[in-house]
Amino acid sequence: MLYSLFRPALFRIDPERAHGLALAGLRLMPRRPARPGGPLAVEVAGLSFPNPLGMAAGFDKDAEVPDALLGLGFGFAEVGSITPLPQPGNPRPRLFRLAEDCAVINRMGFNNGGGAHAAERLRARAGKPGIVGINIGANKDSPDRVADYATMTRLMAPLASYLAVNISSPNTPGLRALQDEGALTALLDAVIEARESPGPPIFLKVAPDLEPADIDAIARIAIDKRLGALIVSNTTISRPSLRSVHAGEAGGLSGAPLRDLAQQRLRDFRQATGGALPLVGVGGIATAEDAWARIRAGASLVQLYSAMVYEGPGIARRITRGLEDLMRRDGFASVAEAVGSE
Repeated sequence: MLYSLFRPALFRIDPERAHGLALAGLRLMPRRPARPGGPLAVEVAGLSFPNPLGMAAGFDKDAEVPDALLGLGFGFAEVGSITPLPQPGNPRPRLFRLAEDCAVINRMGFNNGGGAHAAERLRARAGKPGIVGINIGANKDSPDRVADYATMTRLMAPLASYLAVNISSPNTPGLRALQDEGALTALLDAVIEARESPGPPIFLKVAPDLEPADIDAIARIAIDKRLGALIVSNTTISRPSLRSVHAGEAGGLSGAPLRDLAQQRLRDFRQATGGALPLVGVGGIATAEDAWARIRAGASLVQLYSAMVYEGPGIARRITRGLEDLMRRDGFASVAEAVGSE
């Protein structure tokens, strides 16, 4: 209710500036993360999550507030995307609210302060509880993007609960080509070699804009390389029917219009993997019902970001409370029992 009072004023501010204010506010509000072992606890890739709802990458690009996000009630936080060298990203404006559609379009372009600065902040939180994933990317002008991912793996593996390899952003030219079978195999081989064993599990974040053959190939490679999970999915370059004046902006679309596509892509990957690999459902999740539908369709974990723009920081606790109610309503004793039960 409090956020709904402030939202009209906040929406008069440039979206990127408003995001900066949100980060500044969170820096003032560190809280303890949820303890594992509650009714929504779930184990994925050897990690014990207190609940299945996470903050997706993109909100905390420079690993400034992961513990504050956990304190809001998220079961895990994914920071990044982080690249080896600092980069400013694409020219502004590059972030657009589509309020009529409860959506966001961004063409940020992996803007971040670089691996060294993020690693310094992450080292400072060493020993604190809570699952923090680190989403890694490549610099836009890198002559060897595979080498960038290997560099980031060596730097971040000792600091990460899991590493998320992001090859699916539409805002770095040519990046999605790394989802092709040969390129993906070479990339994952480099990342796995760079990760000292034992190391954190490796998650792979894929795009929703994939053909059936791509889905089958990615699923096969992910299983073969023994990845910890697939994150399905990133923003879309497709444009369903939209009402906002910003509908024609270039970039990746997220929020409510992505929900059905992301849900279907999750079903596709569930079928392609045969349940042999955990899936993380992302895209258009704004309610407990959305999250529960993604779990029933095959997701062991779910993430959101755009919905918090419209619903405010209380969204994590609202969704987790709703998930408990839905789990009891449908007669499941645990989240794991409900995964793929659709």
